[in-house]
Parts: sequence; C-alpha cells; structure tokens
Amino acid sequence: MSSVKKVVLAYSGGLDTSVIAKWLQETYRCEVVTFTADIGQGEEVEPARAKAKALGIEEIYIDDLREEFVRDFVFPMFRANTIYEGEYLLGTSIARPLITKRMIEIANETGADAIAHGATGKGNDQVRFELGAYALKPGVKVIAPWREWDLNSREKLMAYCEEHNIPVDFSGGKKKSPYSMDANLLHISYEGGILEDPWAEAEEDMWRWSVSPESAPDEATYLELTFERGDVVAINDEAMSPATVLETLNKVGGANGVGRLDIVENRYVGMKSRGCYETPGGSIILKAHRAIESITLDREVAHLKDSLMPKYAEMIYNGYWWSPERKMLQTAIDESQCVVNGKVRVKLYKGSVSVVGRQSDDSLFDEKIATFEDDAGAYDQKDAEGFIKLNALRMRIAANKGRNLL
Repeated sequence: MSSVKKVVLAYSGGLDTSVIAKWLQETYRCEVVTFTADIGQGEEVEPARAKAKALGIEEIYIDDLREEFVRDFVFPMFRANTIYEGEYLLGTSIARPLITKRMIEIANETGADAIAHGATGKGNDQVRFELGAYALKPGVKVIAPWREWDLNSREKLMAYCEEHNIPVDFSGGKKKSPYSMDANLLHISYEGGILEDPWAEAEEDMWRWSVSPESAPDEATYLELTFERGDVVAINDEAMSPATVLETLNKVGGANGVGRLDIVENRYVGMKSRGCYETPGGSIILKAHRAIESITLDREVAHLKDSLMPKYAEMIYNGYWWSPERKMLQTAIDESQCVVNGKVRVKLYKGSVSVVGRQSDDSLFDEKIATFEDDAGAYDQKDAEGFIKLNALRMRIAANKGRNLL
C-alpha cells in the first residue's frame, strides 16, 4: 500500500467519498487529489471544494463537463438508437467513461500513480471505471475501498466520521431520500428502499423530473427537432448546443409526464437489479431520431444498424466504451449518419411521445412510387411476381421432396 504516492479520487463531497478521502490518507499514506465532475446532476458542486479543503486536500479539481458529456458521449450513443435490454437508455453507464477519462487526465497532469472510486463490489460502476482506466493508462493502480475496508454499513461509516471529525451533512435537516440516486443531464435513477421489492409500485413523491402522466396537461405539446448528421441541433428552429438541447427536452418532456421507466435489469456482475429512471429528453430524441432515419436511411443500412445495436448497448453497459470494438462500431454508425438530416415533429401528451411528421432533403421516400393512386408507371407491379417466385424457389423444392412443415 505504501507504494502509492498520489491518488485521484472521484469525489462527490458526500458522506461516502469524504470517508474514502480520509481512509486513503490513513491507509495508503498518500496525497489525495479530488475530482468533482459537473455533468448536469442538478446540484451545486462547489461545496465539494470546501469539504475537500477541510480534509486537508490541496489539489482540488471541479470541472463543468456538461457540453462534452452530451456532445461526445450521449449523442454518439443515440446515433445508434441505443437501448439496453429493450428499455434502459443507459444514463448512468454513458457517464462513467467521461469521468474516467478526466480522472486519468488529472492523474497525468498531477503525477498521480493511482485513481480511486466509491463504487461498491456489487455494482456495474466498478467495472466501468476500471476497464476505462486500464484502457487509458495501463499501469495505473486502481483503489476500490468498498472491496478493501470493513466499513460495510451506514453505522460504521458514521462512527468513522465521528472518530476522524468528518462533518456529516444532513442537508439542513431535510429528510434524507431512502433511494440511492444517480443524476446527470441524461437521466436520474432510483434504487433501493421500497424498490428492492419488484412487486411494489414506486411512490409518486419519489420522482423529481417529471409529473405523472395522469397529472400532465390535458393539451398536447408539439415540438420540431432539427437533425444534422444524426444529432439534434435545434428545437422549434432555435439553434442550441448539445447540453441545452437535452436540458430543454428534459424540462418540456418532464412537464408532460414523458420518460418514466420501472425496470429489472441484468447487472454485469450477475445479479438482477430493479431500478426506476427518468429520461424525458432522451426518450424524445430517440423517438425522433428513428423517425428521421426512417426516411433517410437505406433499408439494409437501417436493418444492419438495428442488428448491431444490442451488442453496442451491451458494450456501453458493460464498460467497454474505450474498447476497439466499440470504436469500430461507432465509425460505422457515424458513417451512416451523413444523410440523417432534416426535421421531425413530435407530439407530447400525458407520458407519450408520438411522431406526427418528418421531412428531409435527403429523404428516400418517393411519393410517386409509394402512392395508392395512379403512379403514372413509376412502379411496375408485375415485377413483384418474379421476385416472389425466386424467393419461394427453395421452399417449393423442399416441399416437392416432402419436407413441408405440415
């Protein structure tokens, strides 16, 4: 343990990471550098500076990464229409590679030879942080206190705080949430508490970003999303940065009850985990993105993308953002997006997102061919006969050999 000279700690300023900072100083006898990332969690991050200083830490990093988060991580993921296990929009998973990247950059800047995180040995985040760290800095030492110490209960953590004079913030006397939560510009997640019973319905006062569909306005809200190369660049013709796009859609979507999920997912470590998620902006973008792709992408390109998406989602969920296979897939996905330009009109109403219009200069939709009216010879319906017979040939041969399925 004494071989570690300096460690970069992913630091939120909360109870767990404050204990970790002190524990690192005592156990490893090393310098601690704290890093706090603002990725749109909706809470003030500057108080982390004062808390770190109170622990005797001199090198303190607090970075606003909101634009980079959406531009370089969320948007590339959405170009693939990425959803894990059919429901989860990967709000926590996609934040970890960015945090890890910045931790490694800080380690290089400060001469640190180790990083540390507060993820437990039960969860996915330990895998995501560490796979990314080793990919970006192969020789780095990774310290995961929850896998080393015996402070495995809230009572032991509180006792450690008392023994080492670590201030415990009770948020001005406010009632502490019973849930374990993670928030960023893409989503907010809830785990623990009553949610550990998969039969129990989430309490209404748990949700923070959205109203219930029942309480949403009785009048629909319409939005026009403009896409360039697969990314949303404007809402209702107002140009916006990536982070502002997501902030705006979160607000409007949440006000219309959009984006709530209650799912049981399969964690990387093997256990099933029930969680609830609010992803209003992401839900709107994914719906609109598929709509603009429906008129701009070639059929076989679209189908190939759809077949690759579950694998791509698994890569992100399992912590392989920095892997060569993810980069390879991203290159193919981004190449497909060159023609994904245009506008999509969506209707938000009581928790639902409906596409009600799409248009593009790159559209492959040909009204002359698709019409049910007189197409003036644009499409010869007799051509279908040969196509059908050719595709049926192998089945007809098999049936003549007595291999039919009846």
